[in-house]
Amino acid sequence: MKSTINFRVRYQETDKMGIVHHSVYLIWFEMGRTEWLRQHGFTYRECEEKGWLLPVVESGVKYLNSARYDDLISIETIYIPEKGADFRFEYIARLENEGPILATGFTRHVCLANNNRIDKEATKQLKAIMN
Repeated sequence: MKSTINFRVRYQETDKMGIVHHSVYLIWFEMGRTEWLRQHGFTYRECEEKGWLLPVVESGVKYLNSARYDDLISIETIYIPEKGADFRFEYIARLENEGPILATGFTRHVCLANNNRIDKEATKQLKAIMN
């Protein structure tokens, strides 16, 4: 299951050369993940209201091409079901309209209760919503 968001590179996301700073891609991935959840009928806010925390426990980015100020960007977010307590999202950042791929990446998450321990029941409920 996947979703896509589109937006323009903001000036604040670029370095002195006008190129998007490498750290921004993880922020864009979070935007994609947030919208993926929303498009599939659930929001981060609803998770927090239930007392579920969804921290990133692992992430990675492979940089392939540069984006510049005012470029139109597309972030494709794909949910990857996994066994156990964790779940994973994969991302493709590209120039809009099937342009060149800028970066690919992933984030891995767990579902914690307010006591910062893995919540197995909440994980089952969340995965049922996401599948």
